[in-house]
Amino acid sequence: MTLSLERPRTLLRRMQRISGESARQLPALFFALPYALIAGYTLLAALTPTADLNQGEIGRFTLENFRMAWNAADFPRLYLNTLVFTLALLLAQLFTVTTAGFALAQLKARGEKTLFYLVLVQLFLPPSALILPNFLLIQHLGLADTLTALALPYVASATGAFLLRQGFLQIPRELLEAAYVDGATPWQVLWRVLLPLVRPQLAAFSLVSLVYHWNEFLWPLVVIQSPEKRVLSLGFASFARSAESGMEWGLIAAGAVLVALPMVMGFLLFQRSFMEAFARSGLKG
Repeated sequence: MTLSLERPRTLLRRMQRISGESARQLPALFFALPYALIAGYTLLAALTPTADLNQGEIGRFTLENFRMAWNAADFPRLYLNTLVFTLALLLAQLFTVTTAGFALAQLKARGEKTLFYLVLVQLFLPPSALILPNFLLIQHLGLADTLTALALPYVASATGAFLLRQGFLQIPRELLEAAYVDGATPWQVLWRVLLPLVRPQLAAFSLVSLVYHWNEFLWPLVVIQSPEKRVLSLGFASFARSAESGMEWGLIAAGAVLVALPMVMGFLLFQRSFMEAFARSGLKG
């Protein structure tokens, strides 16, 4: 009789736990619904012939829009320029934010708090407010209309420095002191002891940096003039304007999918790693 009562109780507890978890997910699902609808409609429009789409007919799916979009814009060059820009910038950022975070967290010096507050001030400055001084500096250096000019203003990231500083502060001080006692230099402590312990922070920052700069539009629009040096955001904008004049909505949707596809595929392939990185780093999406 006791066993027969335990089973319904266990089942009831399980149902309550599942319903509680579902209730906690409802706000996230509510806010994600508009984005899911937009993404779903874009994919549907990309697979539908434009003639059918303009008449409100959906159901005859084809890849013709993707073929036309690929031939209409120089996507191989756009992909190459964007990959060079984002990956080279990320490598430079990983070096600068790691060393800056280590200095702010572990190296004690006079005025360190003032320096940290100055770094925090940059977090409150919108990137658009710095476009004019950055552009004037780029012109003075003779780097206008280059991929280097795209990356230069972002090499030092206050967000990354702050994130890495917080990660370094969570590491027990005794671990560093033991390394120093063994004769390790600050560089050896950083690269051999600390870096393996802040991999979640590095992974989270890398994801944010890649997505942000993959979609960067305003700064490339100011700096780049040559068509052969355009990145995906500029190339798609030019492509969309020409397609929009002909009411080619399916073609525009296909181009948008081609632009977003690498980031989406990367997220799907490494979704678990990304989620663990954000959870362990303390960043909230």
